[in-house]
Amino acid sequence: MTTKLDGPLRRELDVGGQAYTLTIDKEGLRLVPKGRRKGLDLQWKALLSGDAALAAALQGSLEQLRR
Repeated sequence: MTTKLDGPLRRELDVGGQAYTLTIDKEGLRLVPKGRRKGLDLQWKALLSGDAALAAALQGSLEQLRR
């Protein structure tokens, strides 16, 4: 049996030697470098509709053009 997500769930992650805070709530998830306020927000609707994958692919292609 699963538990409903009533309040935000926060966890610390280490990605490539840098600490991040991952917050999961009813709206979606947020990944922020530790000690910062701004980060990446991803809403559940965008993830399920495929918009998140499209945005990630676009960002990747733009980064390749900058190099």
